[in-house]
Amino acid sequence: MGGRINKGYRIISHAGAYLKRSRKLRITFNSFVKDTFFIVAGIFSAAFGLESFLLPNRFIDGGATGISLLATEILFLPLYLIIILVNIPFLILGYQVIGKTFAIKASLAILGLALVLATIHFPEVTQDKLLVAVFGGFFLGAGIGLSIRGGGVLDGTEVLAIFLSKKLGTTIGDIIILINIIIFLAAAYLLSVETALYSMLTYLAASKTLDFVVDGIEEYTGVTIISVKSEEIRIMVTEKLGRGLTIYRAKGGYGELGIQNEYDVIYTVITRLEIRKLNIEIAKIDENAFVVMNSINDTRGGMIKKKHF
Repeated sequence: MGGRINKGYRIISHAGAYLKRSRKLRITFNSFVKDTFFIVAGIFSAAFGLESFLLPNRFIDGGATGISLLATEILFLPLYLIIILVNIPFLILGYQVIGKTFAIKASLAILGLALVLATIHFPEVTQDKLLVAVFGGFFLGAGIGLSIRGGGVLDGTEVLAIFLSKKLGTTIGDIIILINIIIFLAAAYLLSVETALYSMLTYLAASKTLDFVVDGIEEYTGVTIISVKSEEIRIMVTEKLGRGLTIYRAKGGYGELGIQNEYDVIYTVITRLEIRKLNIEIAKIDENAFVVMNSINDTRGGMIKKKHF
């Protein structure tokens, strides 16, 4: 009799493990499809903005894309080649600061953008400078935002800003502004003041569109996680994301009788480039986990820096 019971337990255990593996595979596949869609859509949107608006009118943007456009005007080299060369240092830094998965996605996104620019010709839409600045920035910002939603980037400047903010103790926003000031001053000197001013308008349109596409996510995001599998989630956050966290002991009530349950609440702070990965990993562990995210302008102290194993 005992043998039958043990056999039944083993069957149930194997069935549970199979269902868990199947759920993880399903989540991984769905995430891969969504990420691929966002990155591909971002590539074509950015390529359209560059070829149909900015490049024919010699306008530039901020960040690595702006550096690439400026270098193209000075060196007379194709934009697709310059984009790859300019972003290589940022990709290496992204591998060290954020992780391997991000670096791979970002590399594929940037190579995809270069491939589209090299092989597909988009017609020039308009020569009106105001329309070029606004809509060129719109399509470029939408492309960068979509790539971020897919877990990658088309512009590596943000990676550098995250790295320098940790080293210098300043905000990410301050670093990005400083980088762009240098780029636009260079554009004013090498091209013209008028081109630099229109390019600043392009950058504003791109940055606002990017924020809209990624749903207003700021540089840092505070995440509160409530789950019956809090221990597994704690291990995932500390080991896979390399992030510090805080655990609260809490009670929850629900229903007419006010039934209370005790559980651990996890709170951690991540960058917006890690949100996609965190959501995927949480879903693999507990699809019913209650997750609350809040935008944070800046942080000080604590375990914001990633651990180095």
